[in-house]
Amino acid sequence: MTESGHRLPPPGPATGLKRVSLNPPRCAQNRAGFTLLEILLTLALIGLLAGALIGGSSALISERAPSANDVFWSAVRTARKTALNSQRDIAFRFDDKAKAFVLTSFDGVSKTIPIPGAPADLGVDFLSTQRTGGLILLGGSVVETEPLPGGVTFYSDGTCTAFRLQIRLNGGASIIAIDPWTCAPVIPRAPNP
Repeated sequence: MTESGHRLPPPGPATGLKRVSLNPPRCAQNRAGFTLLEILLTLALIGLLAGALIGGSSALISERAPSANDVFWSAVRTARKTALNSQRDIAFRFDDKAKAFVLTSFDGVSKTIPIPGAPADLGVDFLSTQRTGGLILLGGSVVETEPLPGGVTFYSDGTCTAFRLQIRLNGGASIIAIDPWTCAPVIPRAPNP
């Protein structure tokens, strides 16, 4: 009824009036927020993107040339993998003029792995596991003077020649012993008390 006392026709298509409900439909009540699964998926996606951006930007920021030691270990992995896959022995040596490691199979196929930005005074020697030659004091460091002739060999069974690596740089030298069974660095034993 209206204020003047007239009756209103029932709502419907003939009158053009719509029924208004004070209670919203149930599906609208269920979609009031995000589900836990949606929130977790969003956080996981943000984490993945952040990891990719941080990893990529740190590589751009620290654009340093790989050291002779880094390149040596990369070349060792390549030589060992090549020997295992081809079932042929691989000769491994350092070319002092090119400042590069050279891998040569015994059928003549050769691969060169250069050291980028290598200084002119860089020297790499493959030494016997036993000290056989002379030692000199160079820049406060003891340097061995008799390298293995012809380099070392990586065998088709995954082993290599027993040797030590000597890297000479800026007047100093560092020596790393290489395990012939794993072609990895030998971990020094702790001194007995």
